[in-house]
Amino acid sequence: MALVALYRLGNELSRLLWEVGPVGAIDLRLRHIEVHGWFAGRPVYRELVTASYPPATYVILWPFLGWLAFTAAWWLWAATTAIALGWCAYLAVRESSADTVLERGFIALFPFSMYATSAAIQNGQLVVHLLPLLIAGYTLLSRREGGWREDLFAGLLIVATLVSPTIAAPFFWIALFVPATLRPALVVVLGYVALTLLAASFQETSFVSLLLNWRTFALNGAIHGARKGGYANWHSWLVTFEATSWNLPISLLTLAALGVWTYRHRCADLWLLLGVTAIVARMWTYHRIYDDLLMLLPMVTLFRLAKRSAPAERSGVIAGVLLAIAWIAALTPTRLLRFSALWNWLFRAEQPFVWIAILIFLLNQTRQEKKRRLTRERNVSVSL
Repeated sequence: MALVALYRLGNELSRLLWEVGPVGAIDLRLRHIEVHGWFAGRPVYRELVTASYPPATYVILWPFLGWLAFTAAWWLWAATTAIALGWCAYLAVRESSADTVLERGFIALFPFSMYATSAAIQNGQLVVHLLPLLIAGYTLLSRREGGWREDLFAGLLIVATLVSPTIAAPFFWIALFVPATLRPALVVVLGYVALTLLAASFQETSFVSLLLNWRTFALNGAIHGARKGGYANWHSWLVTFEATSWNLPISLLTLAALGVWTYRHRCADLWLLLGVTAIVARMWTYHRIYDDLLMLLPMVTLFRLAKRSAPAERSGVIAGVLLAIAWIAALTPTRLLRFSALWNWLFRAEQPFVWIAILIFLLNQTRQEKKRRLTRERNVSVSL
């Protein structure tokens, strides 16, 4: 894993920093153009076909891209990428229950060695920065004894993750249902509304027209992306059957079903909720290969389950086997995509197959945990 990480990060960081154009930092360049255009008052949604992010995203990105020329922003992004990866590794180790040097090293190398990380760095994508904010925010708000200060800080971290709503929005159900208070969810909603209103103040278009323009661009961008590079998600599968008119309904139904499930299991272990939500978030709408970094969350969940189970316990053995399979899948060379159509198809089929297997296992584990908890509660009530 260390050798793979050194090879991949060395290649991709060099591309991020020194290769301009379609090879290195292409998405970062597009976001830089969009942010500068937005705050210059240009009608971004009419002029730039790549502008598919909601208004609040451009406010969140401004500290990274809005006040610097592209070259300086490029270097700042590289530095913050390295910090985000280190933070992500630290949080993964802290939450994993790893207690030996080898175990901690194994977990720490996950975010550095996964193929999705190198793809995200090469393109200058958002998921590397988003993931540690997501882990930190949700682990903080899950502390039942948290006060206003903790709720406010957790809410602000979660607001920052909404820089990419297609990744972060499904996790909001956890903020809404898991804490014993609505304060974190309120902070998230009010914070995101405030960012949206601030962004809208830099555009001459009316607020309603602005949101309608974004909706049109977002839907069209999802269809185009699903055809040209997305895989293993509802939108890409619907493109195969020429049923793109179902993109929005299917995504909303998936999101609603996740909300119902989260509410019913709101007392479950946080990492079971995060693992399930991460897989749903990866598949509910259009995503490309770099967003496979979301699979870090269910992999940490599987490690926790395997670590905390008794040696001969069936669920622990299954968790360990699934973790090994997910680990192999996460290290798969993406060069397979450049080989024959067969290798390309195998790669694109392998990943969702592994994810769905993990999803089924985690759903069952959450159900079993709820059953055990209800049994304990009934026993306590009877004894009283």
